Amino acid sequence: MMTTTVQAAGTVDVPEIADPSKVAPRDARELSKVFFGRLAVLEEGTPEYQYARNTLIEMNMSLVRYAAGRFRSRGPEEMEDIVQVGMIGLIKAIDR
Repeated sequence: MMTTTVQAAGTVDVPEIADPSKVAPRDARELSKVFFGRLAVLEEGTPEYQYARNTLIEMNMSLVRYAAGRFRSRGPEEMEDIVQVGMIGLIKAIDR
């Protein structure tokens, strides 16, 4: 799924991923390490920072859905709420 790399001045390459939501969970774990490293050195608000942040969110959405699936027996309405709360938690975790 990787097409090219994006590089900020004087830093390590970050893979550009065509569709982050299609990244396999095993690959997402390794790629997340790379993207978290980039977030640590990039200035918040720059296009490169936003790309890394958004890619991390999209790559890890399947993890939230998997965790929420463990509560599937609570009903479809509650399932949507659990996924929504999980997504908010994912975003907050990435922003920290």
